[in-house]
Amino acid sequence: MENIEVFTSEGKGRGLKSVREVWAGDVIFAEPAYAAVVFDNLTHTVCHSCFKRQEKLQRCGQCKFAHYCDRTCQKDSWVNHKHECAAIKKLCKTPNENIRLAARIMWRIEREGSGLTEGCLVSVDDLQNHLEDFETEEKNGLMDDVQSFLDYWPSTSKQFGMQYVSHIFGLISCNGFTLSDQRGLQAVGVGIFPNLCLVNHNCWPNCTVIFNNGKIELRALGKINKGEELSVSYVDFLNLSEERKKQLKKQYYFDCTCEYCTKGTKDDLLLGVIDGEDKPTEDVVKEVIQYSKNTLEKIDKARAEGSYHQVVKLCRECLKRQEPVLADSNIYMLQILSINSEVLSYLQMFEEAAENAKKMVDGYLKIYHPNNAQLGMAIMRAGVTHWHAGLIEVGHGMICKAFAILLITHGPSHPITKDLEAMRGQTEMELRMFRENEYVYYKMREAALSNKPFQVMEEPANEAPPAIFNKKP
Repeated sequence: MENIEVFTSEGKGRGLKSVREVWAGDVIFAEPAYAAVVFDNLTHTVCHSCFKRQEKLQRCGQCKFAHYCDRTCQKDSWVNHKHECAAIKKLCKTPNENIRLAARIMWRIEREGSGLTEGCLVSVDDLQNHLEDFETEEKNGLMDDVQSFLDYWPSTSKQFGMQYVSHIFGLISCNGFTLSDQRGLQAVGVGIFPNLCLVNHNCWPNCTVIFNNGKIELRALGKINKGEELSVSYVDFLNLSEERKKQLKKQYYFDCTCEYCTKGTKDDLLLGVIDGEDKPTEDVVKEVIQYSKNTLEKIDKARAEGSYHQVVKLCRECLKRQEPVLADSNIYMLQILSINSEVLSYLQMFEEAAENAKKMVDGYLKIYHPNNAQLGMAIMRAGVTHWHAGLIEVGHGMICKAFAILLITHGPSHPITKDLEAMRGQTEMELRMFRENEYVYYKMREAALSNKPFQVMEEPANEAPPAIFNKKP
């Protein structure tokens, strides 16, 4: 950890700062999990060692619970799984992810002690648990987990007091980091990364966190000077400052005092309306926003039922009401455009999907940091949608822009960046063909699509993109 050091400040407490100058895309540190587990609902489809999604996994022959890519992953995981394996066999059932993670943490403490371990700047004992801030419902849930943990924890292992067990569950609640699959598109597990826990929040951060090849990487989004504090965003910036502050207070127990919250920076864009001679009245704006909120509730219900044509109908009606009133950066229009472009792509209605995706990206570019990972992913999806629609010039341009962003946020070795590089090469070749002879290009494209089309988006899901920390709202 030669690139960082811990500091203490009034108000924020501990944090991390850079001890050297770094540039966009630099990996400031990479950290393996202190302990990590797969989510309860994905234990049969995600490797319990490397956290990759696989179609066929090998099952542990003893507990029948843990699944692995192959013998290599199983062998690598044995030091963390052997006590878990015996405990699951004895209990004859599998506890939830929080209990499994707490047990893995305490088995490691049993092996190595609770002090500083190699490569860690802070010990598990010193991580924040915020137990004093828990509301009644949270405290009740924690005590239920503690009781279930005591039933699961073997009598042959080191025994810990109730207060210490509660501390472990508290720190999991406040510091659990979401692990994503190999392409970074689905949340698949939760882990504890002590050094990451020291990085404070900023709504406009100078770093991002990516799970890559079994480790988290803290990557710089731009130039960071020597001695400057390192920060990440715990929540998506695509929300009003007051809403972000409420979310941070509820989930992480602190008041955000970053410049973007105190000044309400970009709130005017997120609430933007059409300007000029046709600027709508306040009453009209309120009416359209309320209509948008009501529509989003109907959309959630239709998506849950798999009624995707109904989702498209609702989105079209809402956009018709929004377009004469709201600016393209308005948060309610962006939400509708995002949903509609995703669902239209799934239904293979690519021209309309591309039109929606282009408007959405134009709005995102006004709001997000230019090197934001979610911006890069959104531009990538929009580029692929344009390719499907036969709009090769715009599609290639978007894929190139997305690749430039993901090189910084994910790095060249990340699977999604490699996928995007292959897409960029393919669309560049197709663009040359298109410019030489459009007729021949479309004939060759038609023939190619009949054999092996670009992968169509998976079925739309209500699940949001993986957040950095695993704290439940």
